[in-house]
Amino acid sequence: MKITIYGSGYVGLVTGTCLAEVGNDVLCVDIDTEKTENLKKGIIPIYEPGLDNLVSKNVKAGRLNFTTDTQEGVKHGLFQFIAVGTPPDEDGSADLQYVLAVAQSIGEHMEEYRIIVNKSTVPVGTADKVRDAVNKVLSNRGLSTEFDVVSNPEFLKEGAALDDFMKPDRVVVGTDNPRTAELLRALYTPFNRNHDRVIVMDVRSAELTKYAANAILATKISFMNELANMAEILGADIEQVRIGIGSDPRIGYKFIYPGCGYGGSCFPKDVQALEKTATQIGYNAELLKAVESVNNRQKEVLFNKIDKHFDGKLEGRVFALWGLAFKPNTDDMRAAPSRTLMEALWEKGAVVRAYDPEAMDEARRIYGDREELIYCESPDDALENTDALIVVTEWNQFRSPDFSKMKNTLKQAVIFDGRNLYDPQFLKSEGFDYYAIGRPQKD
Repeated sequence: MKITIYGSGYVGLVTGTCLAEVGNDVLCVDIDTEKTENLKKGIIPIYEPGLDNLVSKNVKAGRLNFTTDTQEGVKHGLFQFIAVGTPPDEDGSADLQYVLAVAQSIGEHMEEYRIIVNKSTVPVGTADKVRDAVNKVLSNRGLSTEFDVVSNPEFLKEGAALDDFMKPDRVVVGTDNPRTAELLRALYTPFNRNHDRVIVMDVRSAELTKYAANAILATKISFMNELANMAEILGADIEQVRIGIGSDPRIGYKFIYPGCGYGGSCFPKDVQALEKTATQIGYNAELLKAVESVNNRQKEVLFNKIDKHFDGKLEGRVFALWGLAFKPNTDDMRAAPSRTLMEALWEKGAVVRAYDPEAMDEARRIYGDREELIYCESPDDALENTDALIVVTEWNQFRSPDFSKMKNTLKQAVIFDGRNLYDPQFLKSEGFDYYAIGRPQKD
């Protein structure tokens, strides 16, 4: 099948590459000339395990191509996937200007039947707006060309996106046209070999499904962080509580790990957008507001522990920071807890020596060169001449460090663990002051 993807960012690039991998003829359209030329050479703008090799493979095979020419894109594919960004607007709602700009471009160049597929995460009702935008342009051109607009939300986890696409839990297709549903089902047949994962529903339900999925996962995280904060005061251990409740199959173990808050490109943005949607329809979504509020507060927990331990005297202190990305296996620092923490430390006059396996370039892009941020080459390098270690991202290489060596390197044997990676009793026996999330300090 011939497929056009608008947007060569995270969602568009993964979608296009995986569709090409199973034999489709894919053309990715992006307005960024430099990015497009790099992609033709196999140079990708993001870190996602395995994606660079898969892009290079399919480019060489001729199944995956890149262009900045929208007209070429409209002519190329029966399927026109919109996978551009929907950043939060000033009021928290999703900004649809890029989605609608693509819709208008499709209308300007469309000559025959096309299936326009919303892959971007968009509010309920966006398919109607896309349809109206295309129809308006077609009307101005004096045409009545047939087309369909479908909602086909992505459910990709950063760090595991290729597996998520190639072996999906579900493929949600929102359409009221049975013929279009069958065409989408045929498109996704290579990913349905084990059993049929395609779930067909109406467009608005499909649009809401994406937001609902991310919102409920964010809710689980914020709820566990609320419990963690209570456990710490009550003298309970949230890690034991987690095991106790996770063993219930109705709850399960996923997304009940306490920590220093969630971040990334999806959860913060989508919770805000869903909350804004509720406001627009006159509904007071109290739970959604609380999820966001709890998360914003949780991002301050580590700093508060640090500030209290050092009696508010942070000026001139130097801290080792392990982890910058919002989670492992990505370089994404959007809304990352590390940013909230570093900026709070800098405000108090502290210096950060930071290391992350993948996000160093992204940190340099965001913060540039500054005296209060030292970019380190390794975890051990970050520890040099520091007053304490702070762990913010649970990369595997941070899970089992040489604590004896660490103790001799740090000025003070103090660890602030935002991901509960270590055993409190062991660290106590090794002479460390250890602060975790929802785990009481033992005398």
